[in-house]
Amino acid sequence: MSSEEFDSVIDELDKGIIKQLSKNGRMSFAEIASELDVTEKTVRKRYNQMVDNNILEVVGVVNPITIGIKVSAIVQVQVVPQYIDEVITSLTNIPVIRYVTTLTGEYQLLGQVNVRSYEELNETVKKIYQIPHIQSTNVLVQMDVHKNTFEYL
Repeated sequence: MSSEEFDSVIDELDKGIIKQLSKNGRMSFAEIASELDVTEKTVRKRYNQMVDNNILEVVGVVNPITIGIKVSAIVQVQVVPQYIDEVITSLTNIPVIRYVTTLTGEYQLLGQVNVRSYEELNETVKKIYQIPHIQSTNVLVQMDVHKNTFEYL
């Protein structure tokens, strides 16, 4: 969906609701209504419409450090082009890889790995190396996260 199509699907009130929930996902409809100077019923209706239309998804986000995830890495993967779908399937089947995307450029795929230790990272990288049709990888260990937001508006 292009930004023009997105803007025609939601209006400023919808954007306001999304912004409020992006700041605090537990904010009540009454609190959002007060912030946006509309009724609670209006907020509830708009919220439900956005959820029903897959515009908005409200989920709990875990702080990885609090559950023992201490090591994160980005793995860039160069693949034999005709086997990219097979490699994507293999990567997405590794539980500690939480994000896989296709790329332009030298590497065709990128995966984000979140694990409890460097030993577990090493084991995960070994699993990745065993996937057929991978030509090369580049593993980048994340040192410090300076920004991680879910605010898109």
